[in-house]
Amino acid sequence: MSSVLFKNIRVLTMDAADSEHLAADVLVEGSTIAAIGEDLAPGHATRVIDGRGKLLMPGLINGHFHSPGNFNKGALDDMPLELFMLYEVPPFDCPPVSARLNYVRTLLGAAEMLKSGVTAVHDDPFYVPVVSMDLIDAGMKAYADSGIRATVSINMPNVVEYEKYPFLYDLLPEEFRQKMRDSPPLPTSELLTLYRDFIARWHRTNQGLLRVSVSCSAPQRVKVDYLQGLSDLSAEFDLPYNMHLLETRLQRVLGNQLYGKSLVRYVHDHGVLTGRAMVIHAIWVDEHDMDLMADSDCSIAHNPLCNLKLGSGIMPFRQLTSRGINICLGSDEMCSDDAVNLWSVAKLAGLVHKIAETDYRKWPQSQEVLRCATSNAARAMRIEREVGSIEAGKQADLIVIDLDTLAFTPLNDLRRQLVFCENGSSVRVVMVAGRIVVEDGKLLSIDEQLLKAEVRELMEEYRAQYKSVDHWAHTLEPIYRRMYERCLQEEVHLRRNCVP
Repeated sequence: MSSVLFKNIRVLTMDAADSEHLAADVLVEGSTIAAIGEDLAPGHATRVIDGRGKLLMPGLINGHFHSPGNFNKGALDDMPLELFMLYEVPPFDCPPVSARLNYVRTLLGAAEMLKSGVTAVHDDPFYVPVVSMDLIDAGMKAYADSGIRATVSINMPNVVEYEKYPFLYDLLPEEFRQKMRDSPPLPTSELLTLYRDFIARWHRTNQGLLRVSVSCSAPQRVKVDYLQGLSDLSAEFDLPYNMHLLETRLQRVLGNQLYGKSLVRYVHDHGVLTGRAMVIHAIWVDEHDMDLMADSDCSIAHNPLCNLKLGSGIMPFRQLTSRGINICLGSDEMCSDDAVNLWSVAKLAGLVHKIAETDYRKWPQSQEVLRCATSNAARAMRIEREVGSIEAGKQADLIVIDLDTLAFTPLNDLRRQLVFCENGSSVRVVMVAGRIVVEDGKLLSIDEQLLKAEVRELMEEYRAQYKSVDHWAHTLEPIYRRMYERCLQEEVHLRRNCVP
């Protein structure tokens, strides 16, 4: 069993007591943190890393991500979510990608995350036109090969496109309604069987680094029996349950129009809003929604960069945390963030809520934001007993930050400078389950040059495939825009943006 000893290193533990050591030793044996103390003696085969002038902290955890967007950074115009999705998950005539392409694009995202200090990710991959076990296996193998810790779901809606939106059916010409009906969703029974196969093949594999979660995408995108069947799977295997809720103002209107209630109340009434729920976005929530979420003990994945890029709005951060709701951070997908840098996400989370809250005493604090990026995310992913803090007995998911960089010169306040000054360039070592996967800026688990070369080759195929997608997206966009504008005429009695 290999071991690593970090000597004389500053340690930010992120434990419940917020312990910090100005100079300590941390011993890692195998995959586990064995001891934290002073003058720890190395064993015969122990590698010793000199920690003077450096910081050891838990690896960052990306609480929400969509790996299929990894080839689309910088590719799409900024527009509201419902129009944006036309170009990414089109309702028909979308060509399938190969398993190899899914492997490579998943590996690309893992590489970028690892190099910036992300040691774990909660991935909610969507599949168009349909999911298959070959595509699932390819993505999971990429995560296994990268060395990152990953919890992964299947995001596969199973209702007809026009059923996901308010007013859309009436706005669509019949020819487009028929084309949507001609792309039938997979039945609930088939999807639940696929999930059971997925769990049997991949859950807690690769020495426990790979896990499965479940996802309805969003409750309006699935049939009720699938919404509840996923909740049953979540309970049976203790899996996080991903559900995008009230990301946009249009979704607030949708709940009122389709169900006569908010989408939070909808999932609550169906019994699927539980402590295992990972509620994603939660922007257009009202006081009653927040009370229901607090009572459920769910977690929220906050994606401030994506929320701004798509103009979705500003999540009511302090109103949620004041109710005791656990909040983690997510980068969302590369095309709705154009990167996967959790340091940037953390900085924006520390800033954006200041324009939505006049009482400066309620603004997010640096330590609070760091918790959202580490221990809170571990709790949301139901892995808090293993990662998220530096404590003896936990898994060694650790990063070493060089404090002799411009971001920390001069060093006035460690936590503030981690949140507001660091961008990932000071990360020197990344360790996942005791294995060093990044050192001195170099990926040790992935040949980065070969990966980038294959990405460029595959992009020719990818762009050719999506020409037909772009044609239909451009054709449908004016119709979806009228739907969006129709929703703006509906009163929702909430303000989550800066529009007068």
